[in-house]
Amino acid sequence: MTKDFPWFSKYPVGIPHEIGPLEYQSLVELFEVSSKKFKDRIAFENMGEQLSFNEINTLSTSFAAFLQKELGLKKGDRIAIQMPNLLQFPIAFIGALKAGLIVVNTNPLYTPREMEHQFRDAGILAIVILDNFAANLQAILEKIPVKHIIIARIGDMMGPVKGAITNFVVKTVKNMVPAYHISNAVTFKEALKKGSQFKLEKPKIDSEDLAVLQYTGGTTGIAKGAQLSHRNIVAHNMMISHWFRPYLSASPTNIMITAIPMYHIFGLTVNGVLMYSTGVKNVLITNPRDIPGFIKELKKHKFSIVTGVNTLFNGLLNNDKFKECDFSYLHGAIGGAMAVQDAVANKWHEVTGTDIVEGYGLSETSPVLCCNPLDGKHKRGTIGLPMPGTEVGIFDDDGNQLPQGQTGEICARGPQVMRGYWQKDNDGVFFSNEWFRTGDIGIMESDGFFKIVDRKKDMIKVSGFNVYPNEIENVLASHPKVLEVAAIGIPDAKSGEVIKVFIVKKDQSLSEEELKAFCHTNLTNYKVPKYFEFRNELPKTNVGKILRRALKEQEAAKVA
Repeated sequence: MTKDFPWFSKYPVGIPHEIGPLEYQSLVELFEVSSKKFKDRIAFENMGEQLSFNEINTLSTSFAAFLQKELGLKKGDRIAIQMPNLLQFPIAFIGALKAGLIVVNTNPLYTPREMEHQFRDAGILAIVILDNFAANLQAILEKIPVKHIIIARIGDMMGPVKGAITNFVVKTVKNMVPAYHISNAVTFKEALKKGSQFKLEKPKIDSEDLAVLQYTGGTTGIAKGAQLSHRNIVAHNMMISHWFRPYLSASPTNIMITAIPMYHIFGLTVNGVLMYSTGVKNVLITNPRDIPGFIKELKKHKFSIVTGVNTLFNGLLNNDKFKECDFSYLHGAIGGAMAVQDAVANKWHEVTGTDIVEGYGLSETSPVLCCNPLDGKHKRGTIGLPMPGTEVGIFDDDGNQLPQGQTGEICARGPQVMRGYWQKDNDGVFFSNEWFRTGDIGIMESDGFFKIVDRKKDMIKVSGFNVYPNEIENVLASHPKVLEVAAIGIPDAKSGEVIKVFIVKKDQSLSEEELKAFCHTNLTNYKVPKYFEFRNELPKTNVGKILRRALKEQEAAKVA
């Protein structure tokens, strides 16, 4: 902030205001140093299989050598990685960076149309894809620039017998691999074997070189590639390593539960890069939507840190088996990507004895901009304080910075903020070419803590009054018979817009009349929804964030 908006005194004890010079010149250096420092520790575990830091280093170097020597890929070429949380992911990601490539993280659940857009936009030359999704790739091969295809299978990193059985069951028994035919593909295991026979020629990687094209989630329109450099992510890691110190220093044997996919920026840099750089064991959850299976895995570990989104925490809490997990080593949970609702935070504390600490960030900012302190002094309902070396402010539509207490657009600047979108007109993305415009509406409170009000594009105008969906959803989520809720605005001839809510019931006895009475008790009249619709499920992003945009599109299609 500027000198007119002091908040520096609010940092937790031991957290520096600035981060100083880069600790590493590239992510490659960070991974190499950490691999040697923690070589005998377990870096990742998935489906009962483990890889040490030293094994990750060796395998990723083999993969890098394959990309460089066998495929002829050069520094700056783009490679897509499209798979869920498996041991193959960190090998492919770190290996691609070692070869000097730019990683294009891709949601495995993308349709062929979405894949085509991203791959053409990024100009990918290679892709690492799980065979479960290869049929979608086959459908667009003639439309994208890809030249090299590496196909992984779920059982690749398991032993020969277990891996073969797993792949057989996944393909033949569960029918999870649609038929495909891609003649020029190589398997992931073949890539590792061939790569081990080559010697990698390390490219010179500068801190300003791009490391990742992180495509936005598409919750507000067509996905765009945020250009994140090695400097962005290394600086981000320095910031959050200071912030996470109360958790990371609490035990020398911390275990992180990574249910957020690593192709998502939160999972990539917070769960992936930070935990690797600090020697923390990372348990990868491949399918967190399988709540019973997720809980079964949790019971195997004395886990100390969990990251997630509101819907994930809510799903765990609404399964009675979750209470049987061992929470005695748990320091707390970190919530991001969407607002953590009060009802969920309260129940989490009741069940686990720890708090969900909320933070805030975007794909464009590596992602963390703000987070609540992890030393027990967090402030419920806020996104916390800016990271060290980060400036956050509230601005009006004309780019004027607003004082504390006034609502406006959250803007930020710092070394973790992207340089702009890949091959796009970035006009309007920044104020004065330095303050990144997040598109979120917020407020800085008198104690320096920031609070999200809602997405600018999701704000509902009812008879001239601003209504924020987050508030409506938070109120309805506190009803004991509501499992999930989403609120949107729909056109209305009289008031401009009216509020419609979509409800997933926790208790089937819940009625519209009961919800209306509850809303009238807890909301002023113009904030009370006019329409209620009950559904079995709500549309969500890959990390479980509810897609209001999809609901708006469905409503618009009804009147088209």
